[in-house]
Amino acid sequence: MRAARIVTLSPLPIDAVLPQLTESLRAHGCAVVRAPTGSGKTTRVAPAVLDSGLAGERAIVVLEPRRVAARAAARRIAAERQGRVGDEIGYAVRFDQQLSRQTRIRIVTDGVLLRSLNDDPFLEDVSVVIFDEFHERGLNVDLALGMVRRVQQTVRSDLKIIVMSATLAAEPVAAFLGDCPIIVAEGRRFPVELAYIGTMTRGVRLPVSIGSTMHLVGGYNPFFNKLSLEGLVSAVRTALEHTSGDILVFLPGVGEIRRAATELAPLSHRFALAVMPLYGDLSAEQQDAVLGPSERRKVVLATNVAETSITIDGITAVVDTGLARVLRFDERAGFDRLVLSNISKASADQRAGRAGRTQPGIALRLWTEEQHQGRAPHDEPEIRRVDLAGPVLQLSCWGEVNAAGFPWFEPPRAASIAQAERLLSRLGALDEKGATDLGRLMNRLSVHPRLARLLIEGRRLGVARRAALAVALLSERSPFFQEDAPVKRRGRTSARSASDIVDRVAALEGFSDTGHDDHYQGTIKVGAARMVLRVRDQLLQQLEAACGTANPDDSATAPADEDEALQRCVLAAFHDRLARRREMSKDRGVMVGGRGVRLGWTSAVTEAELFVCVDVDAGDSEALVHQASAVAREWLDPRWLTSRDEVTFDRRSGRVAAVRRTCWDDLVLDEVSLAHIPDEQIAAALAAAAAADLDQVLPKDNDLRTYLERVRSLREWMPELQLPALDDAQLAALLPAVCQGCRSFDDVRRAPWLHWIKTMLTPAQLQAIDREAPERLSVPSGSRVAIQYKAGKRPVLAARIQELFGLAQTPRIAGGRVPLLMHLLAPNMRPQQVTDDLTSFWNKAYQQVRKDLRARYPKHAWPEDPWNALPQRRPGKK
Repeated sequence: MRAARIVTLSPLPIDAVLPQLTESLRAHGCAVVRAPTGSGKTTRVAPAVLDSGLAGERAIVVLEPRRVAARAAARRIAAERQGRVGDEIGYAVRFDQQLSRQTRIRIVTDGVLLRSLNDDPFLEDVSVVIFDEFHERGLNVDLALGMVRRVQQTVRSDLKIIVMSATLAAEPVAAFLGDCPIIVAEGRRFPVELAYIGTMTRGVRLPVSIGSTMHLVGGYNPFFNKLSLEGLVSAVRTALEHTSGDILVFLPGVGEIRRAATELAPLSHRFALAVMPLYGDLSAEQQDAVLGPSERRKVVLATNVAETSITIDGITAVVDTGLARVLRFDERAGFDRLVLSNISKASADQRAGRAGRTQPGIALRLWTEEQHQGRAPHDEPEIRRVDLAGPVLQLSCWGEVNAAGFPWFEPPRAASIAQAERLLSRLGALDEKGATDLGRLMNRLSVHPRLARLLIEGRRLGVARRAALAVALLSERSPFFQEDAPVKRRGRTSARSASDIVDRVAALEGFSDTGHDDHYQGTIKVGAARMVLRVRDQLLQQLEAACGTANPDDSATAPADEDEALQRCVLAAFHDRLARRREMSKDRGVMVGGRGVRLGWTSAVTEAELFVCVDVDAGDSEALVHQASAVAREWLDPRWLTSRDEVTFDRRSGRVAAVRRTCWDDLVLDEVSLAHIPDEQIAAALAAAAAADLDQVLPKDNDLRTYLERVRSLREWMPELQLPALDDAQLAALLPAVCQGCRSFDDVRRAPWLHWIKTMLTPAQLQAIDREAPERLSVPSGSRVAIQYKAGKRPVLAARIQELFGLAQTPRIAGGRVPLLMHLLAPNMRPQQVTDDLTSFWNKAYQQVRKDLRARYPKHAWPEDPWNALPQRRPGKK
C-alpha cells in the first residue's frame, strides 16, 4: 500500500465515506459515488484511491467534462498534497497539458481519454478511471464509459471504474456496472436559501415566460431585452445587499455575458466590484484570475462551465437565469443546431450549490416557482440530441463494426446512428468493411470528422497551413466582433466573394503578419484571434504526426491558386451540403436533400450558382447560411454525379414532357428537354399522374358512369357473383393499359375505358350484369326506359303514368331481390308519385292524381280504369 502523505486538510463530507469507497472498489472493481455539490468528491476521491494502493504502479485517470474544471481540479489537488501541477498531479486538455513521468493522477477531458483509447486500446498504463460529474452526460463521456467498461469486461478485469455525480440517479449506473455498490456522502456543508424572482428583488419580474424552449434566430435572444436585464441587475444588487461574499451569475452564452457586463457597469463602480467573465474558451490565465483570490468583491458572469467541479472560493450568492445554450441534432437538415433551453431542476440545484461551498449563501432564480415545477427533472443527455459522426468513427476505428450494438449506458437513436454512418461514408471514412485508412487517419485528429477531412485534403493539395487555419476558425469561437460588421459590410467596394472561408482565413493571415484587424465581418478580437492561430499550429502538429511522411493521395495535382485549393478542401468536407442558387435570387437556394437555404448577411457569396453551406442554422422553414463557399462544376467528384432521363407529367399543359437531369445526390444541377420520348415511358408517366387525380381522366359520358354503378350495385345485391369493386384503386390499376398510345389527359379521357373495364369481368359475370342489372327495362307502352343506378341506393325507373297503364306489379331486378323505385311522371316529366308498390298506386292514389292532372293536361289520357286502359307513348295515341 502506498504511504499516504501527512497533509492537514480541512474536513469535507466525502472524507467520511472514502474508506468504504476504497474497500468497495477493491471487492467489486466498480463503484458509484453520489455526493452533492461541495462535498469534495472531485478533489478527495482520486488521492484516496492512490493512497490506498489500489492503483499499484499505474496511473489514475479522472475524467472532467470541462477544460476549466480539469485544470482547476489539478491545481486544487496538487495544492492539497503540497505539490506542483505536472508532478504527481497533472492534467491534459485539448492543446494544453502538464504531465510528466511522475504523474500518478491525470485529470483529463473526454477527448483526451478517447484519444488515449485510440493509442492504447487496453489502457495498459491505467489502473482506475474515475468519471466525475457524470450527470452532465456529455456525448464523449457516454462513449468513454462504454469503451472503458468494454475493456474491463473483455481484457482488463483488473481495471477499476468509479462514476461520480451530484444529481444523477445512481441505480441505473450501478446496474450498468454490474450492480456495483453505491456510496452516498452527506449533503453540502452549508445551507443555501432559495428565492425566486419577485421575492427578493423589489418586485422586478421578467417580462417573458421561459416555460418553453426558445430557438436562437440570427443571434437574437428574446430573454435578454432591456427589462429582463434590469431584472438581472436588480437580482445582483439584492445579492450584494444580502451577502458579503462574491456573486456567481449563470448566463447562457458569451454574448449575454457581455451585455450583462455592460448593464452591471454602474453597479460595479458603485460597489467597487470586479466583474469577471468565465467561459470555456477563455485562456488558462484568464480562468486562473477568476478562480483565484481578488482584492475586490467579484461578480463572476459564467456559462454553465461553472456549474460543476470547479470551486470559486468566496461565492456566497448565485443569480441564475435558468437558461443554457445546447446543441440539438436536426435530422431533416443533417446537422446540429443551437437552441436556447431551460435548464433542468437538477442543473438548477447544481448551480444553487455553488453558493454553499464555503459558507451559507443564497440562490436567486430568475423564474417563478410555478415555472420551476414544469421543468424537466434532468437534462436530456447529449447522446440523444447531437450529431454522432465522431463517436461512430471512433468506435469503427476501435474495432466496433456495429455502433448500434455497442454497450451504451443509454443507446442513441437508431436514426442518428444511420445519419452518422451515411455522412462518414460520404467523407470516405467508412465502407462496407468498417473504417477505411482515410477514416483511421481522420480519427487521429481532434476535430469533427468533417473538419478532419478538410485538414487532410489541405495537406493533399499543398495548403495544409491554410486548411488548418480554416478548421481552427470553424471549430473555435469567432475572432470577429460582429456588432460593427454591418457598417463595415456597407463600406466595402465589393460585396461579392467566392468564399467566406477563404476571406476569413485571409483576414487572420493578415492579422498574423501585420496586426491589421479590420474585416467586413467585424473587427478582429485580438485575444480570440491569437487563440485561433495557436489552434492552427497545434492542428498542423497533429496532422503531421498523424500522416508522417505519407501523403493520402500522392497522385493529386494541387491547383496553382491557393484560394481555389482551399475552396476544394471545403468542398471535400461539406460536399453533402452542396446548394444551387434559385433562379432570380441572390440570397436563396436549395441544398442536397431538398432543404431551402437563405444566405445571411454575414455571407458575401452572392453570385456563385453552386456553393456549399458551411456554417448553418437549421431554422424552421429554411436554413440560414452564415458562411458559404463557392464551388465550380468541374470540381465535383464524378462518383457522386448522376445523369438520368426523367419523364414527367406537366399539369399546366396536361401533357407528358421529358428532361435529362444531371444531379449531385438529389440536387438537380441542370436539365435539358428531350424531343423523343419512348411510348412506354409516356404511358407510365401518364398513368402515374392520372392515378393521383383519377376524376380528371375518367370520361364524363353516361355509358361508362352507368355501367360502373350497375356493377357496383349488383355486387352489393348479389355477392355470390363475386363482381369486382371497381373502386378507384382497381380503376387506377387499369391505367397502364388505358394510357397506351396516349400523350395527354385528353387522350386518356377519350380512351376505350368501358372496354378495359369489361376485361376485368368473366363471360358469366358479363351475362349476369346484362340480365340482373339491365341498363333499360321495357314498359307497357313499348318504350325501353333507362334504369337509374347508384351504389348504396334503390334503383329508379322514371316513366310517364300513361306508359304504365296495365302494369300491375312493380318490376324487380337482381333475381327478383330488388324492387325498382317507381318515379311516376306527370306530362311535364316531373315525379307526381314515388312508390315501390304499383298495385297500391292504381287502387288508391291514381284517382286523386287523375283528378289533379286531367284539367291541366287534357290532351293526355286519364281513364277511370287504368287496369284495362291502353298505354300511350304520346298524347292522344291509343
